[in-house]
Amino acid sequence: MAEYLISGETTYIPDDGMTASALFNAHEGLTYNDFLLLPGYISFTAAEVDLTSALTRRITLKAPFVSSPMDTITESNMAIAMALTGGVGIIHHNSSIDVQTEEVRKVKKYKQGFIIDPVCMKPENTLYDLRVMKKTHGFSGIPITDTGKLGGILQGIVTSRDVDFLGDESLTRPLSELMTPRKDLVVAKHGCTLEEANTILQSSKKGKLPIVNDNDELTALMARTDLKKNRTFPWASKDERNQLLVGASVGTHEEDKARLDALVAAGADVIVLDSSQGNSVYQLNMVKYAKQKHGHDIQIIGGNVVTSQQAKTLIDGGVDALRVGMGCGSICITQEVLAVGRPQATAIYKVAEYARRFGVPVIADGGIQAVGYITKALALGASTVMMGSLLAGSSEAPGEYFFQDGIRLKKYRGVCMCMCECACV
Repeated sequence: MAEYLISGETTYIPDDGMTASALFNAHEGLTYNDFLLLPGYISFTAAEVDLTSALTRRITLKAPFVSSPMDTITESNMAIAMALTGGVGIIHHNSSIDVQTEEVRKVKKYKQGFIIDPVCMKPENTLYDLRVMKKTHGFSGIPITDTGKLGGILQGIVTSRDVDFLGDESLTRPLSELMTPRKDLVVAKHGCTLEEANTILQSSKKGKLPIVNDNDELTALMARTDLKKNRTFPWASKDERNQLLVGASVGTHEEDKARLDALVAAGADVIVLDSSQGNSVYQLNMVKYAKQKHGHDIQIIGGNVVTSQQAKTLIDGGVDALRVGMGCGSICITQEVLAVGRPQATAIYKVAEYARRFGVPVIADGGIQAVGYITKALALGASTVMMGSLLAGSSEAPGEYFFQDGIRLKKYRGVCMCMCECACV
């Protein structure tokens, strides 16, 4: 059949597709949906792929993933999860300074395998309260302290085996009558290593292991279910003191300077200046203040920007990385309401093309609706990608689950405070 084929010179290879330069210099704005990447020749295995990426001039990550500083996306639980898997979380600033700094401290003092903020109850709480707690948080292994909070003196613990067979007639019974009392508990002392706590938990054959200090005050908790799924995280993002990396966001108003100072004191490794339009005198003033007050080692991420001119202003001002994106988020309405912005793919390519000359990494912020978009953003020059909707609804995201039409959901909102709902992944 070969004689029926139309043949030509064997050395001739037709042109396939376009180069990025040709595509993005055609003066058309492109989104992630407007192009695909052509496959190339593979000479390596997936295990040989190295995703180490620059977050800022001085900070590198094993995985190019950043969680967005939104109040329905990143608090300490999300930041811990992101750092353990090689990325980093940025704690939102839609809270008081004290609350935000405490979230940063939770990440910095995290010890793998320990629950450092367990839900606690008082002895006088009832079985009804426990059931409400279980419905809210999805578990019923609750330490009982005299104050009902972490740091209180341990009184006992209530697990499902204590209450599983109790009917509604027992709803008013206090937990002091139902709990396993302190004298029957196996505990570990504060300061023990993860390996020591694991050994105690295994030998005790208990479901929960409270961690107490010399005053018998509860400082942490370990669960057998966590032990069974416990694993090492070789890619974890850590600082020179072997603590998890964490970032925090601040505004650009005069009063935000006090917040920035408090976050640096709490141990934040990177500060994100959270503004939809980064090319402003207010952001430049905040960068100048941060560098003068805390030295040039403090890492500042500026933005958001979508043009090379915006990038130039912030790079000249001393930022250590740039967030790129305006109006491209899943629930962002900047382009519709304010008529400003730029298609995200073009914005990333143009800003990254300029910023790389100065060694300033670019974060692709917004529009990451699928895993393939991450690949596209990195291929266009971004060093990392910032995700919001892709993480919304996960168990690490803040907020409580609720059911609607049989679907389990969590509230999800953007910086414009427009509410929408996102199904749990």
